[in-house]
Amino acid sequence: MSEEQSFYEEKIIRDLHTKEIDLVDRDPKRINEDVVKVDFEDVIAEPEGTYSLDGVWKASFTTFTVTKYWCYRLLSTIFGIPLAIIWGILFALISFCHIWAVVPCIKSYLIEIQCVGRIYSLCIHTFCDPLYEALGKVFSSVKVTMRKEP
Repeated sequence: MSEEQSFYEEKIIRDLHTKEIDLVDRDPKRINEDVVKVDFEDVIAEPEGTYSLDGVWKASFTTFTVTKYWCYRLLSTIFGIPLAIIWGILFALISFCHIWAVVPCIKSYLIEIQCVGRIYSLCIHTFCDPLYEALGKVFSSVKVTMRKEP
């Protein structure tokens, strides 16, 4: 049974690092849907009555689209891998700090504050409860009546 469990644990760990990526849907969680989806019509528009020549409009559309496409490809080719390394290091550092510093500090704080809370509760029950109980007994015989004076 433990051999089978070990096999599955090893397979899960291996799958996390060797899983295949989808080359068709490269934004499955739709994190860039609103941000970078910019087409020619979103940037350049001619209002009615001020049209350029049809050939110029078509050439401008083609030029914009092709330039955007190849410029993105060139930039991602040059900077994609170095930036992936930088982002990988950054998120590894964030994960490391969160796992090894933030969570232990929070847990330590919660443990310590629990001790302080017990001491505070003990002090309140020891000093304030008798005081407020005595004040309650003193003022329990006070009666308030309201009258309307003409």
